[in-house]
Amino acid sequence: MGSFSIWHWLIVLLIVVMVFGTKKLRNMGGDLGGAVKGFKDGMKEGGQTAEEKAAAAAPAGQVSHAQAADKTTIDVEAKQKL
Repeated sequence: MGSFSIWHWLIVLLIVVMVFGTKKLRNMGGDLGGAVKGFKDGMKEGGQTAEEKAAAAAPAGQVSHAQAADKTTIDVEAKQKL
């Protein structure tokens, strides 16, 4: 009586599937996986400095905001839109 057998767990699983449905359980699993991934990414970014974060956030070939402020070039397209 102290521990549950496999049959008890199968019955509980069946009841949970009947109450929530397979689609909602699948979505819940995906949300949980996304939360864990976001947490791991946050833990990795916790030790980085602001400059490392800016360099990691800017895709290859693009200049980050900190680097763009140092340049004296003017964006022609932006000027034409004004």
